[in-house]
Amino acid sequence: MALTLFAHPFSSYCQKALTALYENGTPFDYRLLSPDNPEAFAELAARWPIGKFPVLVDGDRTLVEATIIIEHLALDHPGPFRPLPEDPRTALAVRMLDNYVMTPMQKIVGDVIRRPEVRDPHGVAEAHALLDKAYRWLEGVLPGRRWAAGDAFTLADCAAAPSLFYADWVHPIAEQLVETRAYRARLLARPSFARAIDEARPYRPLFPPGAPDRD
Repeated sequence: MALTLFAHPFSSYCQKALTALYENGTPFDYRLLSPDNPEAFAELAARWPIGKFPVLVDGDRTLVEATIIIEHLALDHPGPFRPLPEDPRTALAVRMLDNYVMTPMQKIVGDVIRRPEVRDPHGVAEAHALLDKAYRWLEGVLPGRRWAAGDAFTLADCAAAPSLFYADWVHPIAEQLVETRAYRARLLARPSFARAIDEARPYRPLFPPGAPDRD
């Protein structure tokens, strides 16, 4: 039975799931969530009242949250992509790395679309400071690694790719952080994530703070 993914290509969490699907070459039906496709939103609401996406439908099962979707694919639709290493200690490192930039990045983006009177300048300042810490931490752990957890592309990289892609737009990675900048460049060049980026290009004018003319 075909898999069905409810997603939008410009969403960072959807890009995380899409990268894993493309990495593995897993076939699926793409239910684009857009104003021009209200039927997809209605189907999503019927399956997941919370309304967050991505959502993957696999037969009679509905999987929510990008990490759960990726781990489900590894269990029920295995292929060449191994999101979690067999070694349990390395797997712990992968899980620790997951989502370490996504939350502060989204805090900054989300605040832009708020009405001025309810914006949170203190929270945004904290998010910028957290991104600085995350970048510096990455700079310390990346030497000697091609990918986040070592030589293999994993779930951690599926999460890091859209996180660092968008985070660098709202809080640029300093030029002296050469390891972190090089890692981001490797992620953008990875064919699976490059495909996700290309599919999202038409939506760049929707980026609330304004998408830079690069990447």
